[in-house]
Amino acid sequence: MQTQPTASHFINGQYVEDTAGTPIEVIYPATGEVIATLHAATPAIVNQAIAAAKAAQSAWAAMSGTERGRILRRAADIMRERNHDLSILETYDTGKPYQETSVADATSGADALEYFGGLAATLTGEHIQLGEDWVYTRREALGVCVGIGAWNYPTQIACWKGAPALACGNAMVFKPSETTPLSALKVAEILHEAGLPAGLYNVVQGMGEVGAALVTDPRVDKVSLTGSVPTGRKVYAAAAAEMKHVTMELGGKSPLIIFDDANLENAVSGAIMANFYSSGQVCSNGTRVFVHKNIKEAFLKRLSERLDNAVIGDPMDPATNFGPMTSRRQLDIALGYIAKGEAEGARLAYGGKAIEGPGFYMQPCVFADVTDDMVIAREEIFGPVMAVLDFEDEDDVLARANDTEFGLAAGVFTNDLSRAHRVVAGFEAGTCYINSYNDAPVEAPFGGMKNSGVGRENSKAAIEHYSQLKSVFVRMGDMEAPF
Repeated sequence: MQTQPTASHFINGQYVEDTAGTPIEVIYPATGEVIATLHAATPAIVNQAIAAAKAAQSAWAAMSGTERGRILRRAADIMRERNHDLSILETYDTGKPYQETSVADATSGADALEYFGGLAATLTGEHIQLGEDWVYTRREALGVCVGIGAWNYPTQIACWKGAPALACGNAMVFKPSETTPLSALKVAEILHEAGLPAGLYNVVQGMGEVGAALVTDPRVDKVSLTGSVPTGRKVYAAAAAEMKHVTMELGGKSPLIIFDDANLENAVSGAIMANFYSSGQVCSNGTRVFVHKNIKEAFLKRLSERLDNAVIGDPMDPATNFGPMTSRRQLDIALGYIAKGEAEGARLAYGGKAIEGPGFYMQPCVFADVTDDMVIAREEIFGPVMAVLDFEDEDDVLARANDTEFGLAAGVFTNDLSRAHRVVAGFEAGTCYINSYNDAPVEAPFGGMKNSGVGRENSKAAIEHYSQLKSVFVRMGDMEAPF
């Protein structure tokens, strides 16, 4: 396998280039070097991709689910065989350490392909008896789906959207983030190598205007976006104007509540996973960490000791476990929030400085004595910046945890089982954790409440968002009419 894709776009089963499109420089976050230059899709490329998807979709939907599933499962096998090369590409694309990409990215994408490949044969309707008459339902594909990816998990998101769409008999046009455009091309290449007919999974590159062209095209039936809330609002409105189906997986400012009876070591591990995995660039991150006053200083002390063990360096070194930010812009955003936190009077308890040298590196950052009204406790930073807030009362902390426009994720650490279930029942969030954080198995639904989105990805729930039901009433006797 060539590590690098050979052209900007993948359409109708092959790589396609159109150098008339705006150049997109791919920058390796560890060094700041340009490692590839792609071209944004021209209107002709967008049209070519949608036309290919439209032309291929009906024959794919007419195949049995078993046949469709077999191809997806074969693609999962290929993806696992090539995990090393795909992980290297993901690291070049995102800057995430190889130690992380080798276990969390292509593997997660392969899990989605395997899971929905196995589910494809089970997508049936139901029979409803009404006396001697009856109704049956058919589960049918939507048609052409557009997927718009975020820059933090390019391989995974390409599969999380593509796998259920293809399992249900749809075609997909996927637009990765312009910041991390390489990995999705390899997903398309592998799907077609596994036997996916040409035209069913196409990848086009570009910025907002390419996304807008895809979302508003009348041939498109469904839009699935992973991104920020402001982008989600725009895309949702554009799709709604044409009555398209939508899934929106957006941002968050998720709470993590740590009670004083929690296992401290596990709670620190949870807070690290909720704030510093992928250098903090995860939409579901629990960046508001509410720690009971009785254990606050012990928590901060142990957290600082554990953060001293972070290995910051070359992402290709298997020993590195904390890599650079994905872009200079994202680094500047995170550092800007750190300045705001200090200005508002939060106590900088750990790190928070940019690291000199090439690449977009910064230290993990922990703020203590944060209050609910501070900007660092209200706005999504999307970087390795943890806000630690104090609490004493369960009802009070739950109300504070829910006092946000977001509702993507939430977690609780406690050894009191009744309290754990009581608290998660009270969370206004779609994806919750007890004594854990940021697990995302494909078998479980993933998605948010409130401004964090609509619809669910993964699990059987995703099938509802990539298919539609047709009801058929069958009368067995004579038909009556009033005249």
